[in-house]
Amino acid sequence: MLSSTFLAVPKFRIIWLFVALLGAPACNSTTPEPAPVAPEAPVATETVLTGSTLLAEVSAADLAGRVQGVPLAGSLVRYPIKAYRLTYRTRTPEGTETTASGAVLVPVATTALPVLSYQHGTLTPSSETQAPSYYATGSDVWSVVSVLASTGYVVSAPDYLGYGASKALPHPYEHAASLASASADMLRATREFCEREKITVNQKNFLLGYSEGGYATMALHKLLEEKYATALPVTASAPGAGAYHKSAFARYILGATQPLSFLSSYVWVLRTYDRIYALNRPFSFYYQAPYAVQLQADPFSSVPSQQAQLFAPAFREAVLNNSDAPLAAALANNDIYDWKPRAPLALFHGTADDYVPFFNSQDAYDAMQKRGATQVQLRPIPGGNHYTSAVTYTLGAYAFISQY
Repeated sequence: MLSSTFLAVPKFRIIWLFVALLGAPACNSTTPEPAPVAPEAPVATETVLTGSTLLAEVSAADLAGRVQGVPLAGSLVRYPIKAYRLTYRTRTPEGTETTASGAVLVPVATTALPVLSYQHGTLTPSSETQAPSYYATGSDVWSVVSVLASTGYVVSAPDYLGYGASKALPHPYEHAASLASASADMLRATREFCEREKITVNQKNFLLGYSEGGYATMALHKLLEEKYATALPVTASAPGAGAYHKSAFARYILGATQPLSFLSSYVWVLRTYDRIYALNRPFSFYYQAPYAVQLQADPFSSVPSQQAQLFAPAFREAVLNNSDAPLAAALANNDIYDWKPRAPLALFHGTADDYVPFFNSQDAYDAMQKRGATQVQLRPIPGGNHYTSAVTYTLGAYAFISQY
C-alpha cells in the first residue's frame, strides 16, 4: 500500500528523491505506434451511486499537521479537503449485484480537477477499519492520500469487496477481474457524486496503488481501456510492486528453497481462486499435515516460511509441471502482465523485493513492449525491498502523474 513511512524521511532526502525520480532515466519502449484498436463495447448508462455521507472537513493547516515531521510534505498542501463515504452498486465475482463502499476526497477548489483512483494495499480482516471509507486516523487515506488530494486531485478510493459496506463477503484477494470492476464502479460513483454535488472535474483519470493496490491498479487500467475508453479514459497510471505474472509467481514459490515470508498471503490467494473458480479441492490437496487441518480451522493462522514444509508434494508438482489444467487456468486468468496499454504507464518496483519479486514488473514491461506499447516505462528502485520501496514509489508516482 502507499506507505506513510515517507513522512518521517528528512527534508533533504525527499528533495533528492524528487529530483532523482523526475530526472532518472526510465526504460521506455521505442517500438512503433500500435495498430488501431477495436471500438469498446457499449457500457451500461445506469447510475451506480446509492449514497454519500460527509466524514470530515479538513483545513489545509490540519492536513499539514498530519505530516509535520516533514516540512516539504506539509508544503505540498494546497487546498482544504472534504472526505466522504460513498456506497455504490457493483458485482461479486459470481455476478451478483451487491453494495460496496469507498472514500472520496474532494479539494475545496474552484478549478476543474482531475480524478485519481487510489487502490490500497493488502488489509487482513483484522485491519477492516483501515479501509478507506472509515477514514481512520493514521490510515493511508487519512494521511498520505489526503495530502495528495489537497494538491489538486479528487481521490476515489475503493474499499474493495469484503470491506466496508460489503464486509460480510469474503475479500477476493488478488482476483484481477473483481478488483478492477469494484474500482471502476467506484470511479463511476465518484464522478456521479461530483456531478450531483456540482463539483467540477475534468476528464483526466489517474491510477495509483502499491502491492495488492499495484495489482488492482494494473487490472483497473486494463479494464478501463477495454470497456470504458470513452467514458473513463485513463490519463496515466503508476502501479507499484504488483504480482502481475501470477503463473510465474506460483512456479517461483513452489520451486523456492529459501525461506519466504509471505506464504500466509499466498494461502489467501489459493483460497480465493479455489472458491471463485470452483476448484473445490480439499485443504489436504494444497497443504501438508498439520497445516491442512490448521488452515481449515483458521485460514489466517501462522504457516512455516519454507514452502516444502507447507505445500503438499502433489500440489507442488502440479504447479511446477503445469499438469493441473483447472488450476493452471485459474492462475492464467489472473495474469495481467501481457497486454498493450495505450495510456502512459510507469511500473515501479524494488529490485530486491523478496515479497513480490521484481520479475513481475520486468515481465510486464517486456511483454508490453513486445506488443508495441509506446508509453510504458520500467522504473526499478535499486536495492529496494517491498517495504523500503514504498517511500520511493510514493514520490515517484506523484512525480510521474504530475507530468500529465
